[in-house]
Amino acid sequence: MAGILAGLKVIELGQVLAGPFVGAIFADLGAEVIKVERPEGGDDARRMGPDFRHGDAMTFHIFNRGKASRAIDLQSEAGRAELYVLAEGADILVHNLRPGVPEALGVDGPTLCAKFPRLIHGAISAFGHLGPMAMRPGFEPLLQGFSGLSSLNGGENDPPMRSAASVCDQGTAMWIAIGVLALLHRRAQTGRGGMVQGSLLETALMWAGQKADAFVNTGALPERHRSGHPVLTPYEAFEAADGPVLICAGNDRLFAKLAEACGHAEWAADTRFATNRARLVNKAALFAELCPVLASKPRAHWVAALERAGVPVSPINSLPEALAEPQVQALGMMQPVPGEDYVLTALPISVDGERPRIRSGAPRLGGKPN
Repeated sequence: MAGILAGLKVIELGQVLAGPFVGAIFADLGAEVIKVERPEGGDDARRMGPDFRHGDAMTFHIFNRGKASRAIDLQSEAGRAELYVLAEGADILVHNLRPGVPEALGVDGPTLCAKFPRLIHGAISAFGHLGPMAMRPGFEPLLQGFSGLSSLNGGENDPPMRSAASVCDQGTAMWIAIGVLALLHRRAQTGRGGMVQGSLLETALMWAGQKADAFVNTGALPERHRSGHPVLTPYEAFEAADGPVLICAGNDRLFAKLAEACGHAEWAADTRFATNRARLVNKAALFAELCPVLASKPRAHWVAALERAGVPVSPINSLPEALAEPQVQALGMMQPVPGEDYVLTALPISVDGERPRIRSGAPRLGGKPN
């Protein structure tokens, strides 16, 4: 597939994850992405872990594929002049520099957009561009904890847990990419660029929004159910004879099918279990009957039986098991990196039926893509 953003030039002043992921999204979609790095050492992600390839850590390769690198000392007048030359010919500049640094270097949105009116400037911070904490730096687990997001994970008696995925870093990168594309549309109409700002905190609050909205409007604190659901049952993980299986009987019709597949069609006629509201009240009694049945046979049996019955069901896979699933393999998410001997996860979208291809590996410091 030809790069749908071919012809766009992106300057990325990114460190570690959120900023570089914006650049990776645009690179996979065909834009020319120039990563500006410190001459001494470059992006800290190059050393975040053991050498994977070419002296750089795995994290760096994941989030910097498809880019070129320019080593520029932005502390120097000559370096800033060099960056301004790049910015003059660029469509987009994105960064996740520490608060206060962009202004000190003259690469903040108001400064660059005043110099280059067509430029679209994307800025990522930890706590947001407004408020008493705007100048604080922050990292993924801090923002998951601060935002209340960690308090939603796990079960009733578990401590707060962070998500294993960097949902705030990568989510903020996605929001910035969406905002930049929206400004590109406006620029096509007006000729004027502009600024888009996002933060890990705002992203975390958005991900927690369903629970937060319920609390603000009803006063109800969210209950924690691990894999379960606050208002549907049975709608969670159960132990089969050889491992966990997740069953989502999301309405009364599906519950009746589940009951029949379990050999207990009478459950659907039992007034304690016949409706979802009744099941919520009598959940303990239902599970006292359901759990021993599910534990009596392996999960492959239940997956096959419930799929035949039309009940949504899935094994709870390990990561290797998930990657081995025929459905996952059919989607072609894992792509070989041209010119390299490893594979990376591609973008989770298809355009005109085709997934954007990873075009090249990550660049050496100050160099072109490998």
